[in-house]
Amino acid sequence: MPSLNGKTNVMFEDDDLPYEEEIIRNPYSVKCWMRYIEFKQNAPKSILNMIYERALKELPGSYKLWYSYLRERRKQVKGKCITEPGYEEVNNCHERALVFMHKMPRIWLDYCQFLVSQCKITRSRRTFDRALRALPVTQHPRIWPLYLRFVRNLPLPETAIRVYRRYLKLSPENAEEYIDYLRSVGRLDEAAVRLAAIVNDESFVSKEGKSNYQLWHELCDLISQNPDKVTSLNVGAIIRGGLTRFTDQLGKLWCSLADYYIRSGHFEKARDVYEEAILTVVTVRDFTQVFDSYAQFEESMIAAKMETTAEMGQDEDDDIDLELRLARFEQLIARRPLLLNSVLLRQNPHNVHEWHKRVKLYEGNPRQIINTYTEAVQTVDPMKATGKPHSLWVSFAKFYEENEQLDDARTIFEKATKVNYKQVDDLAAVWCEYGEMELRHENYEQALRILRKATAIPSKKAEYFDASEPVQNRVYKSLKVWSMLADLEESLGTFQSTKAVYDRIIDLRIATPQIVINYAMFLEEHNYFEESFKAYERGIALFRWPNVYDIWNTYLTKFIDRYGGKKLERARDLFEQALDGCPAKFAKTIYLLYAKLEEEYGLARHAMAVYERATQAVETEERHHMFNIYIKRAAEIYGVTYTRAIYQKAIEVLPDEHARDMCLRFSDMESKLGEIDRARAIYSYCSQICDPRVTANFWQTWKEFEIRHGNEDTIREMLRIKRSVQATYNTQVNFMSSQMLKATTSATGTVSDLAPGQMGIDDMKMLEQKAQQLAAEAEQDKPKPKEKILFVRSDTSRSELAELSKQANPDEIDIDDDDDEDQEPDEVQLEQKSVPTAVFGGLKDE
Repeated sequence: MPSLNGKTNVMFEDDDLPYEEEIIRNPYSVKCWMRYIEFKQNAPKSILNMIYERALKELPGSYKLWYSYLRERRKQVKGKCITEPGYEEVNNCHERALVFMHKMPRIWLDYCQFLVSQCKITRSRRTFDRALRALPVTQHPRIWPLYLRFVRNLPLPETAIRVYRRYLKLSPENAEEYIDYLRSVGRLDEAAVRLAAIVNDESFVSKEGKSNYQLWHELCDLISQNPDKVTSLNVGAIIRGGLTRFTDQLGKLWCSLADYYIRSGHFEKARDVYEEAILTVVTVRDFTQVFDSYAQFEESMIAAKMETTAEMGQDEDDDIDLELRLARFEQLIARRPLLLNSVLLRQNPHNVHEWHKRVKLYEGNPRQIINTYTEAVQTVDPMKATGKPHSLWVSFAKFYEENEQLDDARTIFEKATKVNYKQVDDLAAVWCEYGEMELRHENYEQALRILRKATAIPSKKAEYFDASEPVQNRVYKSLKVWSMLADLEESLGTFQSTKAVYDRIIDLRIATPQIVINYAMFLEEHNYFEESFKAYERGIALFRWPNVYDIWNTYLTKFIDRYGGKKLERARDLFEQALDGCPAKFAKTIYLLYAKLEEEYGLARHAMAVYERATQAVETEERHHMFNIYIKRAAEIYGVTYTRAIYQKAIEVLPDEHARDMCLRFSDMESKLGEIDRARAIYSYCSQICDPRVTANFWQTWKEFEIRHGNEDTIREMLRIKRSVQATYNTQVNFMSSQMLKATTSATGTVSDLAPGQMGIDDMKMLEQKAQQLAAEAEQDKPKPKEKILFVRSDTSRSELAELSKQANPDEIDIDDDDDEDQEPDEVQLEQKSVPTAVFGGLKDE
């Protein structure tokens, strides 16, 4: 057995010599020792442990050596019975290591875990405590999770509670974890105390993301559901503190407080809590929660009482307590609508609609209805009211009226007229209802007196919309009150009093067009015709267009009915005045009325002048209709030949759609008059606004006209014009390209699938060549100047053209048009739409 350093006798093999020599040379090198240990990993445990011991003897402060050694020793006893003596040897190794490694948390953690696995509870707890004392506080978060997990698994919770209390001194933010543990072990009193502490701590931030409101509800649920286990807190004070703190979620808190008393056996106290809750909550949601819980409580009490009575063998009919509980429950259900209405009124005491609903709930109880109305009119502030506050006063007065207490109703109305409403219309409605009540009871003079009082001019005048003034100073300008007074004066008063009322309305400048018309009709009924016309004039001075339209229309109609042609010049002045500044929207009716006046009582030429002015003054959409009326009246008065100029003017100014219709009617008229050339010229002119692809009806009409009245030359001319117009409209690039491509492919017998915007290079070249060829042929085939008519080849075949010619003239001799087969169409560019003298100049009557 060789000797190493003369101190220790060690058995080694030949392969160990290099490592031993290296260690002798460098006894304080950790790398040398680690290489030696790694080489001896498969050696017996005693040899490996001896090498670790030798290394640690030389290097007792090496963390790497200690960590590897301890891990190796734990591995050696892993899976063995904890009663084996080897465990204690490993524990001793850890204790020796901690002499040097007491600041290393990893060593402490491994040792503590090793002890916990040995089920050494006291030694483990003490080791955890030693670790916490030895390590700096910054390293404690590494120890506490293992320590807490260890104590939570202990059979008795007292150790864990004490450890948690120490832990919370270091980390108070983890109080929720402690509370959850206390709940799990049934220590609810301390859990409630801890939960109350964190609820009252405004700086506490929940790690689970719970708000202070959620924590408060957890506290309320905990203490209300366990009244026998939570003794350290004043439950009633805590929950009532929450009621003042969280005003938006009161229902659940009230239910928790009642639940606490129910579980404690204080049923009457719980009932008092429910009653207090339903009389104080201000939201429907809270009321629903409380009421449902209250009803469920009463049902459970009734069920429990019935069950007790049945067990005791008593007769349920003789049980007064049971009858009392049933009556209380029925009353609760019956009170629900009224209680809900009270909630809504607490939410908004100025809600007029809810006050009306409350009155309906008390239907059949006059005393309660009077009290409700009284409370309503005293509570509702007109400036803050939701709804019409005057309706409460009116309904209150009608209640007395229905019970035949007119004096009390009048008293209510008198008080209502002194309330400072927000809107003048509210006070006006009160005065009108006051007057209508008197009318219902046939107190006509009293009704007139009331409305005259309402419309009396106050000592201090104010504008109607001046919100700074009370409504009592502005109601004299209310049209609602004046209208009712005018109706009453017409029915009950004299002519002079009624006239004075209408004059006053107009003087106050509050009249509407209908009021003016009513005033004029009233004067007309009493045969004051000139006075009625003056009323119209005053109304016209008050209003502008378009509000004055009804007044003008009625005024002019009445004036013509009254005087006819006796005051023609005055009527004309009225019409001219009405038309001055008249919008185009309303001009049509007045012009037609004006023209009717001239036709019946004036001159025909004046009527025609009015019609002509009307065609220019009306809206663009109505011009077509106006021209039709003009043409019809001109034909009836002067004859159809007089309408030619009107047709020409209409064609000039109307849009294409209506101008096309005018052309067809014009040409039809000329055809009936035998003016075939005139009709053909009109068709030719109209063709320039008729796209053959869209207006096929026009071309069919012209075709039928030529069949009836034309010959082969005129038909050819019509077809030429059609081709020219079609060429004019077919100027879009895509359309032309597609047409040319179609023609080219049909000639070659191929079909192209490419769209006009997607053609290839060869296709584009082919199209360009085709376009050049067509242009060259058109240049060669230009007609000589002496030729008057150009025959073009249309879509119609020669046989069809001949057939059309035969239909037009059966005796016509067929012509030989072989020379025309090679002619290409001569594209004629038509000028813009206008009525040149060359077309219509020769059509005017000489």
